[in-house]
Amino acid sequence: MSGDPDPYIFSTDVLPSDPRFLPPLANGLLGWRVYNPIMHMGCVYNGEGGHCHRADVPCPLAVTVETEAPAQHSYSLDTHTGIFTHTLSTASVTASQSLYSHRYYSNMMVMEVMLVRQVTSAEPIAVKLLSSFTPQSKDIVFEAGPDYKGARYIHGQTTTAEVPGGSCPTVHLIWTPIPPTLTLPPDQSQARWGFILVVANSLDSAEATFDQALELMATGNLRLSHEKAWTELWLESKLEVTGSERLCRALIGCMFYLLSAFPSIHDTSGSFGGVSPGGLSNGGAGQDYWGHVFWDQDVWMYPGIALFYPRLARTVLEYRVRTRQGARDNAQKQGYKGLKFPWESAVSGREVCPEDVYGQQEIHINGDITMAFQHYLYLTEDLSVFKEGQGSEVIYGVADYWVSRVTWNPEDQKYHLLGVMPPDEYYRNINDSVYTNTVAKFSLQFAVELSDLLQHSTPKEWKEVAQQIMIPFDEESQYHPEFDGYNKGQPVKQADTVMLGYPLGLTMSQEVRRNDLQLYEPVTDPNGPAMTWGMFAIGWLELGEAEKAQLLLNKCFKNIQGPFQVWSESSDGSGAVNFLTGMGGFLQAVLFGYTGFRVQRECLAFSPLLPNDICELCIRGVNYLGQQMDWLLRKEEICVILRKHRSKSNNTKLHDLEVVLKASGTKIPLTPGQPVTFPREPGCVRKVASTFFCWPI
Repeated sequence: MSGDPDPYIFSTDVLPSDPRFLPPLANGLLGWRVYNPIMHMGCVYNGEGGHCHRADVPCPLAVTVETEAPAQHSYSLDTHTGIFTHTLSTASVTASQSLYSHRYYSNMMVMEVMLVRQVTSAEPIAVKLLSSFTPQSKDIVFEAGPDYKGARYIHGQTTTAEVPGGSCPTVHLIWTPIPPTLTLPPDQSQARWGFILVVANSLDSAEATFDQALELMATGNLRLSHEKAWTELWLESKLEVTGSERLCRALIGCMFYLLSAFPSIHDTSGSFGGVSPGGLSNGGAGQDYWGHVFWDQDVWMYPGIALFYPRLARTVLEYRVRTRQGARDNAQKQGYKGLKFPWESAVSGREVCPEDVYGQQEIHINGDITMAFQHYLYLTEDLSVFKEGQGSEVIYGVADYWVSRVTWNPEDQKYHLLGVMPPDEYYRNINDSVYTNTVAKFSLQFAVELSDLLQHSTPKEWKEVAQQIMIPFDEESQYHPEFDGYNKGQPVKQADTVMLGYPLGLTMSQEVRRNDLQLYEPVTDPNGPAMTWGMFAIGWLELGEAEKAQLLLNKCFKNIQGPFQVWSESSDGSGAVNFLTGMGGFLQAVLFGYTGFRVQRECLAFSPLLPNDICELCIRGVNYLGQQMDWLLRKEEICVILRKHRSKSNNTKLHDLEVVLKASGTKIPLTPGQPVTFPREPGCVRKVASTFFCWPI
């Protein structure tokens, strides 16, 4: 219905009482929570080693608008355009303040104020601009420079380098001065003001961007170029459901905030600094994991973005490639070969975790990174990231690390990983974490596969360790113990063993998959991190139990803080904010759960199943082997509609596509844009759940 509210616009008349839940505005380089006097810039950290944190940068746009007369207030975040607007309405004037981090020109942030006279009057109308900005930072020593074309200018350098002897980043700010009041003259019915902030690593870059902003403003293209960039980005993806407005808005919010954390699809600078759990708008000293990059980026946030945006996915891999020397140093310090990626990463790739035990023992990060590279290759068949992009050095270095890290036990003829911490951080210094050992096995196997593709000599130890590494399994109870010595009923912090089925893809029977889910669900901390329940939901969807999956996924809504769909790490509102990790897990539950998408070496597998309250799932822009496709899953018709969105290559013929019913082997040809309707008969939903769709390579 045309009167229905737009699910892409999050509106309210009252701001949240907790300022942490105000909406972040970010563009992959600059991140800011509206009204906050502090912002952050990608790759700008202060502090050495475990004291390293995102440097606080003062924000001149920390301004609120007020009127003399009482006003009605409304606030909205338009995720179509990434613009936050505060509107004040009095009997005489409507004032609108708009804020945005420019989506195309990533060094730029903008504030616009518009006044519209509501009554004919010979009197001027004024509004107040109240600023909380001070040109100071506890992390950067700023000094003022000469004004530039009427704009203020300060510059400074962080006080402490990330590594001894390293360089300290420099930050330059140029901004339009903001007056204490704006006045609409008596002879004007309306007026608009624009205020520009530019943040860069050099004066030349700052001045060039400010000049560009002035030109865009003069031609009326400042906001238009920003909106165009967001429109272009949204044209590449769409994820909407019919039947649950709450779910639809949550999915849109997740996609918006995740995309905000990534650079422009046109960015070729190669300077992307990775994605931290709280995004760019958070991460100061002692806050939201200090802005560090964890496995959260590669396992939780990356898959949902990679399914639509291969170019953005590649920026994640390129970040890891740039930090490989630091990873090599980490391995050497621990007495091992190859690469040991840090549990917490900043710019150098050296370990910056404040507590040594995590950096020493949470070694599954290595396999998690390899899995992201593997996922990218299977989605794109792009070998350039491994050749010219030097990604092969990451894969081979990780394989060498595993070989030097394992311990051989002649009694059971197995390799073991001793003294580790699993994803479940309630336990440390344990042996044979089933997740860690499995991800090590698969990353070794991928190293062998890649070396064959690139005609690189393969050390025999890679195959040997992969074949003989211990994967804990209880034969009597038919389940996977979380680690050697785990006893049933022991509490679990977060999704760990249940991730063997997805995303790792360890082969197991339905009985074992069910046993793992049933055993770990009741002992998982209900106040644990938000991404956990998405993994349980995917597991139950694999088993055809959509309603049970939906009950678990519904737990995530407790982590969504209104009205701007901001996520907290824990359901009580505590922990990291805005928790992109939880959003990533939630997205995967829909993108890889409801659809059953599995990115495999030979194909893109597809096994759809929708819960009862979801009538339709629309996914646009899935990018596989350079082809973009639209998917429309309709519950009431039990059908799948495949539509070719845009072709980038001719490697695959669309008329070769077909759905194969596993149980009967029946093949149903797929025609682009035409529905595939499954027979209406008892158990038809389960029949859909057993569908296996392949796009052949």
